[in-house]
Amino acid sequence: MMVFHFFNCAILSFGPHAVYYSGTPLSEYETLGTSVKAALVYLATALVKLVCLATFLKVSESDSFDPYQEFLKALIGFIDVAGLYFALTQLTHRDISQNHKFQSVGLGGWAFADSVLHRLAPLWVGARGLEFTWDYILQGLEANANMLSESRIGMAYSKGSRI
Repeated sequence: MMVFHFFNCAILSFGPHAVYYSGTPLSEYETLGTSVKAALVYLATALVKLVCLATFLKVSESDSFDPYQEFLKALIGFIDVAGLYFALTQLTHRDISQNHKFQSVGLGGWAFADSVLHRLAPLWVGARGLEFTWDYILQGLEANANMLSESRIGMAYSKGSRI
């Protein structure tokens, strides 16, 4: 039963990405390589962000507001922007439209890698437990909601951008 619960939650979390890829023209343009490269760029930016956060930020024992630390957090957050810019300008096919470029990098690679990085380990550890819990099904539904919100943002951005 625990394996069934794990597979159910994993399909709920990661299945819509595969359905979206095969249901849109992305599969016709063969953008799987671009999506994989974008996922690798996401993993690299996540690693760089992790190292920067661990190196430059200090752990405060009080709850006081430190503007310098908050500025560093915001500056480190721009690593994602640099990674997305790199993925959109260097990794994509030049013969596809802007809309498909944003979809292949944003949803095909970036969002899927984010979902795997943040949800696979908790599912592997928790959803294989002996007792059933709704937390992991809700986590799968949250992954779908995040994918939909990222697709709406990417579509709105692609209509007015010039990358």
